[in-house]
Amino acid sequence: MIDILQINPGIWLILSGIICTLVPNGPLTQLTRKCLVIGAPVFTAFMITQIFTSDIVVAGLITIADIELTTLRIDSLSMVWGYLFCLIGVLNGIFGLHEKCRITDSSALIYSGAAIAGVLSGDLLTLFLFWELTAISSVFLVWRGGEHAYAAGVRYLALHVLSGVILLIGAVIHARFNGGSYVFNHIGLQNLGGWLILLAIGIKCGFPFLHMWMQDAYPKASITGTVILSAFTTKMAIYTLARGYVGTEILIYIGAVMTCFPVFFALVENDLRRVLSFSLNNQLGFMVCGIGIGTELAINGVVGQVFVHVIFKSLLFMSIGAVIYRVGTAKASELGGLFRSMPITALFCLIGAGSIAAFPLLAAFVTKAMIISSVIYEAHHNSVLYLIAAMLLFASAGVMEHSGIKVPYFTFFSHDSGRRVKEAPWNMLVAMGLAASLCIFLAFPWGGYQMLYDLLPYEADYKPYTVDHVVFQLQLLFAAITAFCILKKSGLYPAEKRSEILDFDWFYRKCGFHIVKSINRAWNALDARLFSTTRDVSNSINRRLYGVFSPIGGFSKTAPSGLSAVMTAAMLILVLILVYFVR
Repeated sequence: MIDILQINPGIWLILSGIICTLVPNGPLTQLTRKCLVIGAPVFTAFMITQIFTSDIVVAGLITIADIELTTLRIDSLSMVWGYLFCLIGVLNGIFGLHEKCRITDSSALIYSGAAIAGVLSGDLLTLFLFWELTAISSVFLVWRGGEHAYAAGVRYLALHVLSGVILLIGAVIHARFNGGSYVFNHIGLQNLGGWLILLAIGIKCGFPFLHMWMQDAYPKASITGTVILSAFTTKMAIYTLARGYVGTEILIYIGAVMTCFPVFFALVENDLRRVLSFSLNNQLGFMVCGIGIGTELAINGVVGQVFVHVIFKSLLFMSIGAVIYRVGTAKASELGGLFRSMPITALFCLIGAGSIAAFPLLAAFVTKAMIISSVIYEAHHNSVLYLIAAMLLFASAGVMEHSGIKVPYFTFFSHDSGRRVKEAPWNMLVAMGLAASLCIFLAFPWGGYQMLYDLLPYEADYKPYTVDHVVFQLQLLFAAITAFCILKKSGLYPAEKRSEILDFDWFYRKCGFHIVKSINRAWNALDARLFSTTRDVSNSINRRLYGVFSPIGGFSKTAPSGLSAVMTAAMLILVLILVYFVR
């Protein structure tokens, strides 16, 4: 008898996704699929609640070829990701109720299930299995974006499969240095395996020079696909960092760079979904930096920021997705004035924008400051961290510029594009309304943020609503607003143009194209040379054989035709004699 409490809860979502692929299209079956899309995450959250009854639960132990696998491990850290992924799965399901696509429904369930199963895994091999499953299942959400999404999806899949291969190689090497154990705890950088695993995580997490897949694939995915994609892959990578690399100093500097460089790209980008993708990379930088600091305050800030970030980032992608659904574009140069037609969507977008900018009374205000404060506290021991803190503050102001102002301003306000459309469908409004309500509730001064703090892995006595913090944050935000107004009025703010900003992947694509072209040219030349040489040798041998054995050849001239018959008979007799004696 199988104990269902020994089964990784993410498996239930994966099975639901497989069932969705088997349910045919039709009014009744469509309703069945949508019930699965929304109900399966709820059931998964219930199963996590039933399993997690103490500080840590380890179950699902399997031994394969003398390798012990721990397919289920829930503790105070992984539990937060499990509940969060279930929550966002429900919101995504509601947002996509209008879609009648079986591929989207099944892919979303398998993708979210693989992410949950991955963060609840207790060993590196199980993690690798679900790591790859997230890549394979999510690429269909990219391809649903249309013909222009196919190439982006191929690049997305290739890079993420490569990440999984590097993770597996790193896990094998790491286990070799740890007595053959694949247990997924702190990894560090003591051996080559640790470095390779960090590289694999860096691809999914969007480290500098490895981040381009987000800006390449996310804006080209389907409307609901982008919302779903923004929630799982990168946050799963943040979890693996928080599990395996807490206190790794190099992450402080990587994270600081991640927070800053997307600001400049986002300011000049015209596609608003690409703006939000750059903003996603910026927010991941805060989390990576906090993991590098590694103190209890920093880790609490990281976990809290992950929780609220998934919600308000999904809300922003939902609002832009609703605009695309009604207008057909996310180009800032073609939008503006939509608050007249879509006032509710505009309000929800403003709440999401205020949340990501960390306005008081909105989500990130109660979490992001914990990360920055932890950096400042540790700067007393390392003066370089003062520079890191300054970079994080600059990045916070930059978030206000591109996500807090640019996204809602150019979408719903700015110049009037003359478009008059319907408000977003009711299911989109419900999903956005729930996300917006959470952005407010989780930052509410009287009880709301404390409920969030109760989920954190360490006891949190941080007080976000102090006079110093509120005043400083308002000064930072209003300085960013003032800078935007001055630049806009003076004409110095980058104009919205119908163009696509080149990222670092330009070097990969250009250099890669020329490298492949050069290799192909060299191979063709080598092949032609080999073919020519082989052909000459073959012709020479054929001519010699023909000259000897042809009817007019030398052998025919010097030997009578009966001689060949006699020789053949002699050889046959010899073979028969040998076979007889061998037997």
